[in-house]
Amino acid sequence: MTMAKLLYSATMSLDGFIAGPGGDMSWMTRLPETGPHETADGLWKQVGSLLTGARTYGGDDPNAGTDQEGAFNGQWSGPEFVLTHNPPATSPPGVTFVTDLPTAVDAALAAAGDLYACVLGADVAAQCLAAGLLDEILVFVAPVLLGDGTPLFRHPGGTFVALDEISSTTGPVPTIRLRVRR
Repeated sequence: MTMAKLLYSATMSLDGFIAGPGGDMSWMTRLPETGPHETADGLWKQVGSLLTGARTYGGDDPNAGTDQEGAFNGQWSGPEFVLTHNPPATSPPGVTFVTDLPTAVDAALAAAGDLYACVLGADVAAQCLAAGLLDEILVFVAPVLLGDGTPLFRHPGGTFVALDEISSTTGPVPTIRLRVRR
């Protein structure tokens, strides 16, 4: 049996931001239509669980109120693990609030089975990377500039993380899949 891998997946502006100022995600609804995208269109089928942070979980869904609301434009459903310092008293169905990173990662990987446990959110991804837990990064490069916001990766004071290319595509929304070198 194949073990789940921890994948950080994000759509990023050309200048490196995954959200605009204040976590604004409305820019995602203003992207030009690019037609089918083999990697993006099939990704949700490869995801067995989500690991998010509290800001991502409670943040701006650009598709709120539409049939595309939720993860992967509303196509995905499954267990979600939210890393937070302040878990609520009750959890919605399918959502588990966890207060420490190792427990959250272990639970997300166990729930994913032989699929990916997908990290959504820059802060949780950075924590996973710093702890040596992140396996892969998949970035979709959107043809826009935001100028400010939440970067794909931030580490105060800087850091060097070596990555190896697994695959890349060209086209209106290029992608790059990378393995975290250990």
